[in-house]
Amino acid sequence: MELAAELVAAVAIACRPTFSFPLLLIDNHLPYPAAILQVFGVIRHRRRQHGRGRRKHPDLKPPPGLLTGVVEKRRDPWGNLLGVRTRALFGRRREIVRRIQRLHIGRQINTAHIERLNGTLRSQQARLARRTRNGSRLAEALQWSLWLWRDLYNWTRPHGSLAGRTPAMALGLADQAWTVQRYVEYAVHVSDLEHQLCDEARRAWLTSALETRKRKKLLPTS
Repeated sequence: MELAAELVAAVAIACRPTFSFPLLLIDNHLPYPAAILQVFGVIRHRRRQHGRGRRKHPDLKPPPGLLTGVVEKRRDPWGNLLGVRTRALFGRRREIVRRIQRLHIGRQINTAHIERLNGTLRSQQARLARRTRNGSRLAEALQWSLWLWRDLYNWTRPHGSLAGRTPAMALGLADQAWTVQRYVEYAVHVSDLEHQLCDEARRAWLTSALETRKRKKLLPTS
């Protein structure tokens, strides 16, 4: 649950400048729905079924405009794939499909784009192979390796699906493919204040609306 919430919060931070909810396409990993509600959910005040009795405790509900599609893979006890079923978790299925087609990432609910990237990452990173002797003993070493692969993948490697351009060129961030030497010599500096702001934004996204509501004002003590 903690890792799922961290992942959804990272997506929220990356999409924050657009001021719109991202389209979330997930598999049937159990913590995902609760993690999405923790990050994006708003408070829902539930009504009592009868006029008497204790009021029900509020919970979280998806905000209007949040679209989430689920790809469920059915497997037998030996792990063999039996079939694939798609459904809408948050939002209408018609709106999710329309958004997918507008983004040109398919015609129906799917996770093919992230599965393709995951396969490329595992094939080019020996640390993430299923059976390897190159595993990382420290989380920091794995993170540094993934950062290096991400930058080289997006800035120095032309993609056939992008007509020979790099992803950075497709986004208008570069006018030509960078060389590895240019990437190594490019000066990058992130101040301590930017690190602090990023950490504060992450903590804010990980704090659900219910936790914000339950906070009590501390009384001054002598």
